[in-house]
Amino acid sequence: MTFRVGDRIAHPMHGAGVIDSIVSRRINGKDREYYVLKIPAGDMQVMIPVDASESIGVRPIVGSDEAERILEDIPGIQVSMTQNWNKRYRENMMKIKSGNLMEVATVVKGLTERERQRGLSTGERKMLHSAKQILISEIVLSKSASYEEVEARVNSAMVCS
Repeated sequence: MTFRVGDRIAHPMHGAGVIDSIVSRRINGKDREYYVLKIPAGDMQVMIPVDASESIGVRPIVGSDEAERILEDIPGIQVSMTQNWNKRYRENMMKIKSGNLMEVATVVKGLTERERQRGLSTGERKMLHSAKQILISEIVLSKSASYEEVEARVNSAMVCS
């Protein structure tokens, strides 16, 4: 799938943003085209190789209705996480890399509950922060809402369960 300047897309590891431009760069002697993705959260820019965007998992953002459904479904998400830190970390990372926003919401929910119950390691705290950014950034763009508004809704949905 090819995208154009102005398209709203989601990168599985960085969250959602708007394609600011498409540029050509020579890296290691090879010319390649890159999407320059401007991510509003943290005012970050990510360069994504056009020819690898599909294999990376770049996709159009979810629609407003889908984003609303995810927000409404968060309180009902049932999470069960293994006690083994390594295995739990790998499973959560696979869910985030899947690019599926509901899977990301499951990671956020699971880590939020674990933090409430027994605290998180530094690695899992970073993962929670990152997963939350990915979730919120896409909902912000799909619903044309403010970051603060979506963050408040996500936080209250995590508590409602």
